[in-house]
Amino acid sequence: MAGELVIRGGRVIDQTAERRADIAVGPDGRIVDVSGGIDTAGMGSGVAVLDASGCAVVPGLVDLHTHLREPGHEEAETVETGSRAAAMGGYTAVVAMPNTDPPVDSAAVVRQVLDAGIAAGLCDVHVAGAITVGRRGEGLAPLGEMAALGVRLFTDDGSGVQDERLMRRAMEYGRALDVVLAQHCEVDSLAYGGHMNEGAWSSRLGIPGIPAEAEELMVARDVALSRLTGAPVHFQHLSTAGSVGAVRAAKAAGAAVTAEATPHHFTLTDECCSSYDPLFKVNPPLRGKPDVAAIREGLADGTIDAIATDHAPHTQERKELPFDQAPPGMLGLETALALAIDQLADLPLSQIIGLLSWRPAAIAGLSGAHGGPLREGRPANLCVIDPEMTWTVDPARSSSRSRNTPFAGRVLRGKVRHTVLFGVPTVIDCEAQR
Repeated sequence: MAGELVIRGGRVIDQTAERRADIAVGPDGRIVDVSGGIDTAGMGSGVAVLDASGCAVVPGLVDLHTHLREPGHEEAETVETGSRAAAMGGYTAVVAMPNTDPPVDSAAVVRQVLDAGIAAGLCDVHVAGAITVGRRGEGLAPLGEMAALGVRLFTDDGSGVQDERLMRRAMEYGRALDVVLAQHCEVDSLAYGGHMNEGAWSSRLGIPGIPAEAEELMVARDVALSRLTGAPVHFQHLSTAGSVGAVRAAKAAGAAVTAEATPHHFTLTDECCSSYDPLFKVNPPLRGKPDVAAIREGLADGTIDAIATDHAPHTQERKELPFDQAPPGMLGLETALALAIDQLADLPLSQIIGLLSWRPAAIAGLSGAHGGPLREGRPANLCVIDPEMTWTVDPARSSSRSRNTPFAGRVLRGKVRHTVLFGVPTVIDCEAQR
């Protein structure tokens, strides 16, 4: 049960306004007052006060793309450890991807992950269901059964649905269920055998590459299928200039499309792979400088709707394999905010928070509880950010069970000071509470 709480001295930023105000939270975990100089005298002896001086108080961040690895790969991450990392990064809600073992392609596995999230109590864990049975791309999974448990996003993430007819059926079914189909855009026949971006650096390093067209062809296909079916489609982790251009054109033409990009795709380039360090191996791969510039432009002009972490923990043993054998993926939950503040410095903080909070919340159907304006009656899901605080990325101090970040030793600006989940502090003064 939430207790009474006051967040004092901060600059409140949400989609409606920016103002100096305190926030009071009642025992039911909802905001009861947003105003200057809230007096705690009448709130009872047990009222807790969080100092937000010099900080921004914003709606909790929402991640559309988190790999929690449970069930099946708990050696790399669990729902509990991933939830703790999310809270440390300012997230009050995450959408867990379905490429687990077994995959999230049934109501039973959905329930298992949801229950684990509730038991952890550190973050509001939601689930993306698989589009196809076993994520094999051969037949539709029981989307209706999973939707009945509250699943609102479906994807075979890690694999794109290759069969156009099957994807059309999924979109038609998804439209009837009022859910969103999300696509990992990659044409297998073009990407097969590749381990990094195809270009000058892959040629120089002798590493087989994945061409930009492997992503861009599927983006174009699904834009066409969205127009055909009238169903919305969400494009995951865009990485190329061509994909950004295709989404921009589709939106201008009225297509029901949304898109996300990761911090590493607007921060790092394929040149990073010159060290042969598998920490820089991701899927889709790190691209060239023009692609990074296009991703940043897409975030700035609204073509890309959200920043998603694609938090992908792996054990040290697996990430130390040779580049062509190591699995793709890197950690993201605890560094996403700071990387966005650092790399998107030309954008106002309110726009960056929108990309991390209320815009992804709307795509995931979570706006009723997360990412909404900080006003009376709303659930108290929020975080307090010190946008000027500098800190050094130290994998040993990560809340994740894994340590596979390429940003170790990097000094970043912007740190989450407090995180509050339904009125209960999960992070206080940069320290997890459980």
